[in-house]
Amino acid sequence: MSADDTKSYSVQKNENGVHNKAAVNGKPLNGNGVNGKGLNRVGVNGNCYPVEGKNHRETWEVKPSLMADNTLNPIRAIVDGMKLSPNPDKAMIALSIGDPTVFGNLPTDDPMLQAMKDAIDSHQYNGYAPSVGYLKSRQAVAKFYSCSEAPLDAEDVILTSGCSQAIDLAISVMCNPGDNILVPRPGFSLYKTLAVSLGIEVRLYNLLPEKSWEVDLQHLDSLIDDRTSLLIVTNPSNPCGSVFTKGHLQMILEVASRNCLPILADEIYSNMVFPGCDCQSLASLSSDVPIISCGGLAKRWLVPGWRMGWILLHDRNNIFGSKIRHGLVKLSQRILGPCTIVQGALEGILNNTRQGFYDDTIHFIKSNADICFNELSTVPGLNPIMPSGAMYLMIGIDIDSFPDFQNDVDFTERLVTEQSVFCLPATAFEYPNFFRIVVTVPEQMMVEACGRIREFCQRHYWSGRCNEYSLQDTSV
Repeated sequence: MSADDTKSYSVQKNENGVHNKAAVNGKPLNGNGVNGKGLNRVGVNGNCYPVEGKNHRETWEVKPSLMADNTLNPIRAIVDGMKLSPNPDKAMIALSIGDPTVFGNLPTDDPMLQAMKDAIDSHQYNGYAPSVGYLKSRQAVAKFYSCSEAPLDAEDVILTSGCSQAIDLAISVMCNPGDNILVPRPGFSLYKTLAVSLGIEVRLYNLLPEKSWEVDLQHLDSLIDDRTSLLIVTNPSNPCGSVFTKGHLQMILEVASRNCLPILADEIYSNMVFPGCDCQSLASLSSDVPIISCGGLAKRWLVPGWRMGWILLHDRNNIFGSKIRHGLVKLSQRILGPCTIVQGALEGILNNTRQGFYDDTIHFIKSNADICFNELSTVPGLNPIMPSGAMYLMIGIDIDSFPDFQNDVDFTERLVTEQSVFCLPATAFEYPNFFRIVVTVPEQMMVEACGRIREFCQRHYWSGRCNEYSLQDTSV
């Protein structure tokens, strides 16, 4: 029994019978007085706490938070509402999931697996790491991405649980409720999911399909006001597979510079570009615009499930300063960083992955993109746009030529029903009457899927001009 357990507690009353002051072992306590409306509970520390007369719930009423209510993943909202009943006579081909590991045809590099095994066998990475990541691991990332135009040190790197958390931290540290951010359309849906849940307005700037998805710079500039806190640039692009030229990136930087607007550069597909195409980081081209670059292992190294991402801080002219850096550190402390085993393997992964592995991956993706583009370019009613990198291809639908369907959601839903081919409707990316294809599936599956899409379109395509001509010819 502790000393506190042996103490006796009493509550003294005044002449009116109202509780006045508590005492322990006969000695008055310096607790709070009583207002006469009820009893006080006396704590061990001597304070008195009212137990009657306070407001309290009389029935159970547990509600989700506003943040939870405001969180919506557009892809899930659309896909979950689709009636997906594949044709039982045809094997399902899913071209909708941005996970290169699904079909097992793109394994990661053996040295990466060895680095993970070595990290486990060392028994050095079973405990907590610093919330921003091990110093050694951050040094490895800084060295891997540092260049003369955009040098990096370990203090400029924060390791995160995948690139998704990196984006979450970047938005959270830069924006307040009521602010607005600029997001590409079509664009990765997570930006909107995160921002809206935090009470941040999303303003969508247009990409131009006729210009290989370049930014409509005039439209972008028109959306900026004094509450705009962040510009998000995705390069290479999900869902478009586009890669911006150096000149176009410089024009984006000019808009940001003129408006004193920091940039979140989503560069998870960095260096995943087709031969003959150059992909430069925004930070390497910026002289004054501060850049938060987000990346990770998921795509280029083909291990999305390892959940290793990072933030790279390129603080031009010390605009971010210590406050943004400290804010990122505090936010990272909410979950204490990514998996320590992967952190322990990170130096070996970055230093030992073979160039041949990168080259083979890009060669395969480029070959599949060529197959898909060439096959579907000749399908009436479809307009594929050839990508330059990443692992996606966007295809426009001349919806007026398919009167059986109201929009891209109807089109892709029926494509599943009749042909067991699942493509993601681009409404999920705020860009209706397009659909996205993932080009990481096995080659034979890619060919088969394109053949089924062709058959589907031939069945439902209708050309008013052709029918009108046929009627005129019949009447002669």
